[in-house]
Amino acid sequence: MKAGLSSPRALGALAAVGVLIALGVIVWLPQMIYPPLTSRELSQLPSADKRVDLQQAQARVQNEFRSQLLQAMGGVVVVTGAVAGWRQLQLNREGQITERFSRAIDHMGSDTLDVRLGGIYALERVARNSPDDRQAISDILCAFIREHARWQVGAPDGPEHPTPTVDVQMPWLTTRSPDVQTALYVLGRRSAHPREHTLYLSRADLRRAELSQAQLATVNLRHTNLSRAYMPDSNLGHGDLTNADLRHANLRRACLAHANLRDAHLQHAYLDHAVLRGADLRGANLAGAVLDGTDFTDARTDHTTTWPDTGRPH
Repeated sequence: MKAGLSSPRALGALAAVGVLIALGVIVWLPQMIYPPLTSRELSQLPSADKRVDLQQAQARVQNEFRSQLLQAMGGVVVVTGAVAGWRQLQLNREGQITERFSRAIDHMGSDTLDVRLGGIYALERVARNSPDDRQAISDILCAFIREHARWQVGAPDGPEHPTPTVDVQMPWLTTRSPDVQTALYVLGRRSAHPREHTLYLSRADLRRAELSQAQLATVNLRHTNLSRAYMPDSNLGHGDLTNADLRHANLRRACLAHANLRDAHLQHAYLDHAVLRGADLRGANLAGAVLDGTDFTDARTDHTTTWPDTGRPH
């Protein structure tokens, strides 16, 4: 409490000192730069009229200089006020962003679907307005997806991966988990950012997810179930899809350049005209996959790579 009371007093004292200094500068500086004539100098003038004229001229010079000082100080005050106003505006904006951020997080923890959806869209808006918060928001959305769409491969009570068969009756993710699908939408259409880091979506149940044209370069999808996912024209370049289940997934024209697809399950996936330049396909299973026009330039394969009955395309 004492600190809170003393702070305004200290500011008031500083302001008073500043005013006194300014008055001193205005009053005394012109006299120091243009000092008045001494009595001896005045006595050497031939007439009283000359002395009066000279003293008046000297007073005008001092007053003009004093006016210039006042104008300069006024300019400093204006600039200082503008800077202070801008800073206050920034503080207000940061406060509003922080409030919106906190409210969005609260909404995402709601038991009501509509409220959770509102929280996700609110985070997307914050990310657009605040580049410094984009990484944190991406991490939050990834954590939300992993928490609400768990595919705990390797856990004692976890699912068999891959499942013995692909569930053709599985509804779209947008119907099964609209909030998870919405979070994927937001991640997939986020603006490019030079400081963006890897998105961690490993061990997530994203069966029949809709990721058309999603921008997910360098994403981590290790052990994730993406069977029957709709992902045409998506960018998964340099991503880690080790042991990912991509059976029957639509990856037409998708970019998987330099992606890690070791031990990935790509049976009957649609990879026509997809780009897999430099991808690691060792241990991957592409049995029955559609590979018309697929670019396998410099892709890494070995005897553990399973190809369709027609063999590896040339």
